[in-house]
Formats: sequence, C-alpha cells, structure tokens
Amino acid sequence: MCGIVGLISKNSKEKIIECNNLIAHRGPDDAGYLYHGDLSLAHRRLSIQDLSENGHQPMISMDENYIIIFNGEIYNHWDIRKNLEDKYSFKSHSDTETLLYGFIEYGKEILNQLNGIFAFAILDKKKNELFIARDQFGVKPVYYYCDNNQFWFSSEIKSILNTEFDQTISNEAIVNYLTFLYSPADKTPFEKVLKLLPGHYITLNINDFQNFKIEQYYEIPFDNQRIEKSESDLIEELESLLINAVQRQMLSDVPVGFFLSGGLDSSCIVAIAKKIYPDKKINCYTIKTNEGEKMDEGFVNDLYYARIVAKHLDVNLIEVEADINIVKEFDQMIYHLDEPQADPAPLNVLNICKKAKMDGQTVLLGGTAGDDLFSGYRRHQSLKMETIVCYIPLFLRKIIRSFVQKLPVRIPLFRRLKKLTTNLHLSKTERIVGYFSWFDKEKLNLLFSDNLKPIVRKYQPLQILKEYINKIPNEKDILNQMLFLEMKFFLTDHNLNYTDKMSMATGVEVRVPFLDKELVEFSTKIPTNLKLKGITTKYILKKVMEKYLPNEVIYRSKSGFGAPVRKWIINDLDQLINRLLSKENLEKRGIFDYKEVQQLINDNKAGRVDASYTIWALLAIESWIKQFDNKTILKR
Repeated sequence: MCGIVGLISKNSKEKIIECNNLIAHRGPDDAGYLYHGDLSLAHRRLSIQDLSENGHQPMISMDENYIIIFNGEIYNHWDIRKNLEDKYSFKSHSDTETLLYGFIEYGKEILNQLNGIFAFAILDKKKNELFIARDQFGVKPVYYYCDNNQFWFSSEIKSILNTEFDQTISNEAIVNYLTFLYSPADKTPFEKVLKLLPGHYITLNINDFQNFKIEQYYEIPFDNQRIEKSESDLIEELESLLINAVQRQMLSDVPVGFFLSGGLDSSCIVAIAKKIYPDKKINCYTIKTNEGEKMDEGFVNDLYYARIVAKHLDVNLIEVEADINIVKEFDQMIYHLDEPQADPAPLNVLNICKKAKMDGQTVLLGGTAGDDLFSGYRRHQSLKMETIVCYIPLFLRKIIRSFVQKLPVRIPLFRRLKKLTTNLHLSKTERIVGYFSWFDKEKLNLLFSDNLKPIVRKYQPLQILKEYINKIPNEKDILNQMLFLEMKFFLTDHNLNYTDKMSMATGVEVRVPFLDKELVEFSTKIPTNLKLKGITTKYILKKVMEKYLPNEVIYRSKSGFGAPVRKWIINDLDQLINRLLSKENLEKRGIFDYKEVQQLINDNKAGRVDASYTIWALLAIESWIKQFDNKTILKR
C-alpha cells in the first residue's frame, strides 16, 4: 500500500524528505510529513482504500495526540471498527483510521485482532513514545537502525542512505546470502541495520531512543494441537477458509487482478475468486517463458497450464513476455530488492507488476505461501527418507553418500540425489536444516579473503535454524518442523521480501490470501499426513481443488517461478561475471579471494560442481555493495 520512514535525530527535518524520496516508488499518489521535536515521520501513499484526501498520512487523531504512518491492509478493519464507532468519530472509510483508533482504544492488544499485512508506527505525543509493529508473518518489511545520534526505521534500507550511519558490512549476513541465497532472521548486509522480525514490535521514548525495546506478540502456533475431524470435514473447512480469505483480500477501491502461473497455488486463488464473483471480469497475469529453457532446468513449462486454467475458469489471461536482459537489469533488480538475494524470480514479479500497472491494476493477489503451509517443496518429499535413514548404519550412509556425490551435476535427477544425500551422515536436526543450504560451508569459507577467513569460519549460519527448531521441541513430526522453518525464514526473508520490493517498485500491492491469519492457524493443526500423503504434496489442498480445476493442473509436476540460472551462469553471463567479479573489484572490497572465486567459476563451467546459484549470489553481493555501500544511490 505504501512506504513509511521515521527518523529521530537533531537534523531529522533536513534529512527526512530525501529519505522519503528514495522510496517514492512505493507510493506515487501522495506524500506526507509530520515533525515532533527531534522526530520526523514521512509517508508515501499508494491509494487503495478511501482514495480521498481523508486517507492522507501521517494521519492525526481527533484529539491531535496520536499520529500514525501505515503500510499495508487490514482486511478485517470493518469488524474492528464496529466496536469503536460508538466511542470515536470516523471521517474516512480507510483502514488506517480504524487502526489508529483501535490502537488508542486497545493499545498494543490491537495487534491480536488484526488480520492483514502491515507495518506501522504510532506516535503518542503526550508520552513522547513511538510504537512500531510488523505483521505476524512478515509480508510487509520494517528495517531499523540505532546509534548514539539517531534512530531510523523504514520500509526499505535505501532510505537510510541519506543519513550519517555506520556502514560496516556484516560478514555474517554475507555468509547467509551465500548459504541460503537470502539472510534469515534480522541480519542485513549492513551490520547495524536490522530487520524487525515478524510478529514483533518496538517501543521507545523519543528522548531516550537508545534504550528502545523489542517484544514479540505473535508466534506461528505449531503447538502439537491437532484437529480431530474426518478428512472430508477438514477438506470442507479448508475450502470455507479459503473462500473467506480471498473474499477478505478482495477489499479495495481500485481494480484487483491476479497472478496465474498455472501452478496449483495461484490457480487455487483465481478459482476461489471466480466462485465468489462468477460474473466479474477477472484479469490474470502470467510469464511467457521460453519452453526449452525451463525444461533444461528440470522444470515443466508453466504457460501451457496457465492457459488451461484461464480457459477452464473463463478468466482473462494476459501473457507477459519474459523479455529479460539480465546483464542490463541485474543492478536494477538488486537496487529494488534492497538486499543481495540470489534468485531471478524477482524479475518475473517486476515484469508482471509493470504490465499490471500499465493496465490500471493497482492490486494483485498471488499464490505465495501455499507450498509453505501445505507442504509443496521437493525437500518435503525428501523427508520421507528420514523414516529409513535411522535404520541405516552410519558407515553405510557414508558409503552411499560418497557414491552419490560423484554423480555428474548437470542432470537434474542426479543433482537432487546429491542434495538428498549430502547430509546423510549427520544427525536428524542437521539433516533437516541442511536442506536449506545451497553450498558446503567449508567450500564457502575458501571464497573469502585471507583477512576474513578466520572470522567466517567461526560463524555457523545453520545455527539460527537449529535454534528455531528447538522452539517446537515436542513436535514429533519433522514435516511440521520443516514447515515452521519455511514460514519463519524462506517464506518471509526470501519470497515475501522480493515480492514486496519488486511489486512496490512499480506501485503495485501484492496480497497473499494463503497468509490469512485464520487460514494459517488452521493449517498448523491439520494432521501432516493430509499435507504430505505418501509423496503427494499439498494433498488436502489438491482435494479441495478437485471440484474447481482439471486434474491435469492439480496433479502436474512442480515448477518454480524462476529462470534458467544454470544456463545463464554457464553460457550467457560472462560479461556480467567479468564486470562484477573482476580482480579489481574483489581486491578493492577485500571480502572475497579472487583466485578462489575464479576457480569456482571454472569448476562450475566444467561441471565439477553445481555452483551457479552461489555465483549468482556473489554477483548479487558485489552489485549491492557497489550501489549501497558507497552511498552513490540515487532515486531511480
């Protein structure tokens, strides 16, 4: 919906306008500012609910004591407002105003009532206190920074670049981006710029901001409570919750469109919308990929299935050409991402949202999170092996691993077998978290400069995942342990981050019906054998969809929303690689060892290792440092 920025410093008034301008793309419809002592608040508006001036932000309460800046949507705000209308006089039908008076009435307890996507800050002028909160699942980002001279927060990192701040690079975050392709939890490339975690809030006094406090108000409820109902009853309940979720998220005063990749999740959302509004014209967007390239990466062609779904549901399908000049667009992608995430999928989101915006669609609904809630990834199928592994003697596991690791990496099946057996000799917990790693830690250590090698060796990036698994120690089913990690990290820090950043780069809001709060909490209580039945992923969701979609779509092969990274890195991107990973650049930064990086590139080209995504991560990191660390960033 919007972009928010707040700055506490002696010169905040001088800095805040340019800070806000750096995220102008998030809200092209309006800008607003408010000043209170050393605090400056700024907002960029993307008008979606109540398009009038009554929705302007920062929004001030009737008594002029409370001020709010808000990014997101509260889908149940009318239900909340009903309980407030007798006490407060509303001048708009904006969910921002509902949230403002909800906070005045209930304080931080309002967070427990919210079903939506949100990042907001509320100032209490009398108490001189600021309250900053992020939604339960991290759909909307919040970054923050604090030193002795200033406290800053915003929807995007780039808005801090107009201020004086500590630009020390986080070596641990760099390891994260190479290990996971994203950085889990609170770390960003800047050591002192952090992410406010989902389900958390910050409180601070403006005159004593260095002593700010962070508290958690929500945790995904994987608590061993299971719904004791028949399979047919659970299927019926899931369908009802899906209908409620989509209907809630269609709330808008501007046109709403849809992603339609042809996969189960996006097709599900479109099918439910068509059921709710059978006579409404529904516009859907899909990427028109090169069929051969997707097959080379071990996937199937999405477009074929998207067309089948569009015809079956009688919706309008707009095919967006995957016209990507990655050499020219790479830096721009990293600029908008705010972080050096190593995935080409953001470019698809960007291209679809550009086209949707041209067509007048300000809101898009997508199928993100279906895999994370209901078990849709190949690594979940791999967990079936765990029931066998514990009976295999350790020495035999090591022999199997050694044999499989020698298989060639260019064949998709062999790549998956190598991934499956990489951690075969380790403990169960280490095997589970190992599925999230893209590159061996010992080999990764070699990529760093001699000065950093000792520091990097001490840091164990998988430790944060192990710690979070321990948050559900009584969970006997390892599938739910993995789904918990998916939702805490891969979903939030990777998929949701790039979806937010790339859509908002074009002034389009993407909503996530699968992350409806009621739907998520239901999903955690479904027996896991209804999520992954045998090796059938998303079993219960597929059963719901059998009366909506053709079986050809429901039971098709899994396909990623990406691009042929391996082909690009091996055959097409020498120019980009030579430019960003040149000896001059790497030695100037002092982070990576040029010879080791070149050896990795050569080994990858020769098929001795499968390191294309690691090389992509190196490119992303170098691009990010070039654009962010030297403060040459400009509004684009």
